Amino acid sequence: MLMVISPAKTLDFDTPPVTEAFTQPAHLAESRRLINRLRKLGPADVAQLMSLSDKLASLNVARYGEWKTPFSPANAKQAVLAFDGDVYDGLAAGDFSAEDFAFAQDHLRILSGLYGVLRPLDLMQPYRLEMGTRLANERGGDLYAFWGNRVTRALNAVLASQQAPVLVNLASEEYFGVVQPEGLKARIVTPVFEDWNANSGRYKIISFHAKKARGMMARHAIRARVTDVEALKGFDSAGYAFDARASSPERWVFRRKTA
Repeated sequence: MLMVISPAKTLDFDTPPVTEAFTQPAHLAESRRLINRLRKLGPADVAQLMSLSDKLASLNVARYGEWKTPFSPANAKQAVLAFDGDVYDGLAAGDFSAEDFAFAQDHLRILSGLYGVLRPLDLMQPYRLEMGTRLANERGGDLYAFWGNRVTRALNAVLASQQAPVLVNLASEEYFGVVQPEGLKARIVTPVFEDWNANSGRYKIISFHAKKARGMMARHAIRARVTDVEALKGFDSAGYAFDARASSPERWVFRRKTA
């Protein structure tokens, strides 16, 4: 079983990492191609391309200029500790043990517009480049064209070692769009998290809660050493419970009445 999650816009490069262990991203040569393309853009270009404020655009232009290899703990940070958003609040990797990190390295991947696919302990430098960004490049008009089947091949390389390969999709639609299902040599299971909405009288996906729940499910799998996807149906953090009647074989619905 291999899980994939999205990155986060918010980054934390100030808090010291809780582990000294680190690895290097597998696609740094491709990342450099993108950085070289991004360095041709000024703050106004970046602001328009990514719908950013002038302040954020200038910050990221500076980040592109400062991006350099080789990565080391002095100039980069482990990805799972560097991202700081709703998914990562749920994942809460700050209290992982060495054994937790080791399991996560084998069973969790982070999809990234700049880095393609990251292992949790892969070092990264700060950036802003969402997967849906329409950045023209030598391979096409956006990042999906740029990454092509490279991310899918990277996932297949991990899944190939599993007897019954399953990819658990805990990423957003934007990021999972870089994965090519027809080329993936594994079953895909997508957990969906819904909360009861009293106003409408029905369950619905609430983005903030759903993002955090994706992180919580990844945390549950890591801490409990889950390798059989069926065991994920027992996930019950924060009041969620698997709803078999609302689910299909590939779309598993987890619901709760109160947040």
